[in-house]
Amino acid sequence: MKKRLIALFLLAAVITEVQPVLACTSVIVSGKATKDGRPLIFKNRDTSTLHNMTIVVQGRVYRYIGLVNAGDTAPVNVWGGHNEAGFGIINTAAYNLNGDGGDTDGDGILIRKALELCATLEDFERLLDTVKKPREVNSNFAVLDANGGCAYYETGNYDYVKFDVNDPNVAPDGYLMRTNFGTTGNHKLDQGVERFCAITDFMAEACKEGNLEHDYLITSISRYLKHGVTKLDMYDFMPENENDTQYFPFGDYIARYSTSSVILVQGVRPDESPLNTVSWTIIGWPLTTVAIPLVLTPSGKLPAIVTDDGTGHSWLNEKGLELKKRIFSLEAGNTTTYGDLSKLFNKQGTGILQQIQPIEKEVMRRGEDALVDLRKSKSFKTMEAYYDWVDEFLLEQYKGLFGVE
Repeated sequence: MKKRLIALFLLAAVITEVQPVLACTSVIVSGKATKDGRPLIFKNRDTSTLHNMTIVVQGRVYRYIGLVNAGDTAPVNVWGGHNEAGFGIINTAAYNLNGDGGDTDGDGILIRKALELCATLEDFERLLDTVKKPREVNSNFAVLDANGGCAYYETGNYDYVKFDVNDPNVAPDGYLMRTNFGTTGNHKLDQGVERFCAITDFMAEACKEGNLEHDYLITSISRYLKHGVTKLDMYDFMPENENDTQYFPFGDYIARYSTSSVILVQGVRPDESPLNTVSWTIIGWPLTTVAIPLVLTPSGKLPAIVTDDGTGHSWLNEKGLELKKRIFSLEAGNTTTYGDLSKLFNKQGTGILQQIQPIEKEVMRRGEDALVDLRKSKSFKTMEAYYDWVDEFLLEQYKGLFGVE
C-alpha cells in the first residue's frame, strides 16, 4: 500500500510540472435543469496571474461586470462576467483547436469585445463570424443570454463549433463540461484530461443528487479535492490538528496552486429583467476566500473588497493570498505547490477552509435575501446596502479569525 501511495504522489507531482498554467475548468447548465429555471456558466480560473479583481466598465454598447487581472482597469483583457443585457461569458483555454499552433493571446480580448457588444448568442456568433481572422483564440467559450440561451463555442483561429446545452441530443442531462481541450480538436494535443475526469465525476454525482444549482456549484466545484485519475481524495488524509503537518501535492486537481479566482454567471428566466443577472465570484484562491453575488447597479457600485483598493489590487484577493501562504509554506524548487493539509482542514475543525465556510454561508444567505428583494422590488437599494455590509463583515471576520487586515 505504501509503495502504491508513493507512486500516486509522484504521478500527481509529475502532472503538476507538465500541465500548462492556463488550466481552467468549466461547466454550463441549462435553465431546464436548474430548479429556478436560470441557466448557469461556471469557471475555475487557473493562471500565473494570481492577483485578480472585478470592475464595472461602460463598454462601446453595454456596461458590464468583468473579472480581470489586478491593475488591468482599462481593461485590455476580461476573463469572465456579464453585461446589462443579461449576456454572460467565460472561457477555458483549449490547446488542440489550432493544430500545433498551441495557445494564443486573444481570448481575453474577445471576451471583452463580447461583453461590450453582445446581447444574445446570435450576437456572439456574428462577432465570431466578423472578427478579423486569424482570431488569435484557441478556447472553449461558454455563453448565456437573457432569452435562456446557453452554449459552448469551441473556437479556433478560423472555425468554431457550437454545443447547445438546451439540446437534449447534445446534453441529455442538461449540462456540459470543458477543461483544456475541444471535443472537435486534435486529441493528440489534449490537455486537462485529469481535471475533465474529476469534473465528470463531480457533475455526475451532483446531477444524481439534484444539485445542479448555483449555490452548490460555486461553493463545491473548486473545493472538490479528489483527483480525476488517481482518485486520491485529500479529505481522506485529514490531519489530526493544525500542527499535524502533512504536505500534499496539488497536482492537477480542480483547485490547484495556480487557481486565481472563480466565477459563476447565473442568468435570468425569460420573464425577468436582464439586470437580475448575477456574477457569483470568489476573488482569489477559492479555499481561502468566499463567494459573493455581484449585480450591475445603476451607480456601478461593487463591494470595495473585490475591486481596486487604490493600489490596483483587490483587498479580498490579497488577504486570500496571505492565508494561502500559510498552506503553501515550502519555498524550494517544485515543493512550492505542495500544500500543508493541516492548515487547510483538520479533525479539530481549525483549518482555514473550515473557518471560511461558515463566513461564506452567511455572506451567501444575506446575498440571496438581497437578490430576492431586487427581483421583487426592482430596486437596487438593498443590494447596495448588502455590498456595504459585506465589506464591513469580511474585514471584521478576517481580522478576528486570521489576524489579517
